[in-house]
Amino acid sequence: QVQLVESGGGSVQAGGSLRLSCAASGFTHSGGCMAWFRQAPGQEREGVAVIYTRSVTTYYAGSVRGRFTISQDNAKNTVYLQMNSLKPEDTAMYYCAAGHCSSITWHVPSVYAYWGQGTQVTVSS
Repeated sequence: QVQLVESGGGSVQAGGSLRLSCAASGFTHSGGCMAWFRQAPGQEREGVAVIYTRSVTTYYAGSVRGRFTISQDNAKNTVYLQMNSLKPEDTAMYYCAAGHCSSITWHVPSVYAYWGQGTQVTVSS
């Protein structure tokens, strides 16, 4: 059974940093995708970043490119999202997702079979 557990959310001021972690159990890190999504109240779930676990290729949403970095530690079965220069508009519930995706579909929530419970990120101005 695949289980994803996020941690690292919290409240920060604009310009600050946070690092989210997603511990994955029961998920083989060969050839799959692990992604971070976020969802603000009243908005659709948005793909933030993805990492292809075999090639370590990454993609980012335009709104976070240059500020966020996704990475993985295969020994710990953990994916990270380093978030720098945070803005109030980054405020959302952040979710970790795992599955199989393509470079075209990585940002589509329905592509992912497994989801974590989410961790809240709040950025104040």
